[in-house]
Amino acid sequence: MTAIRVLLVDDDPLVRAGLSFMMGGADDIRIVGEAADGGEVETLVDRTRPDVVLMDIRMPTVDGLTATERLRARPDAPQVVVLTTFHADEQVLRALRAGAAGFVLKDTPPAEILDAVRRVAAGDPVLSPTVTRQLMEHAAGTAADTRRARARERIAALNDREREVAVAVGRGLANADIATELFMSVATVKTHVSRILAKLDLNNRVQIALLAYDAGLLDADGDGD
Repeated sequence: MTAIRVLLVDDDPLVRAGLSFMMGGADDIRIVGEAADGGEVETLVDRTRPDVVLMDIRMPTVDGLTATERLRARPDAPQVVVLTTFHADEQVLRALRAGAAGFVLKDTPPAEILDAVRRVAAGDPVLSPTVTRQLMEHAAGTAADTRRARARERIAALNDREREVAVAVGRGLANADIATELFMSVATVKTHVSRILAKLDLNNRVQIALLAYDAGLLDADGDGD
């Protein structure tokens, strides 16, 4: 089995040492590099070709948000998992909008961090619907109306079936559950998800969920009004 290649990015050497020690015991994960600042990330990614980047948010020179935005704008970018000390954080939400595949708290048990790395490497976002909603509500603020209008403009590019799938993804349903609910095969669900990502120029399912929320598609009445 090919090991998952991981790049650690955190300005605290003790955090990096702890993560490196923890992951060093996993046969299927390999630490290929470490960085103390977001400004080092792109060079190290080019050199080490990681599958997953564990990215601290708060760093003194180039923060994790900026580094994530730069990475996810590149072709064949590695997946990014944000490291944070807070559940509800505006910067975490911005990193997710920029294309991060999820986040883990720094005090998360080691087994769960390893599981998060494995899931992200396999293409599964690391974010529960409850935490997603908590983050989005935390950051609603005065820009909510503007975001909603822009999100609805983008969602309009989807056909009715794709819109249904986008709502289901936003609710946190797995492909098998979406297939059952919408009376389609899992393969068809995957096709719809791929088309949604392509049409809306998104990186992953987390971004679909965020956009569905912004457009009001996850409101209790289902119509966003």
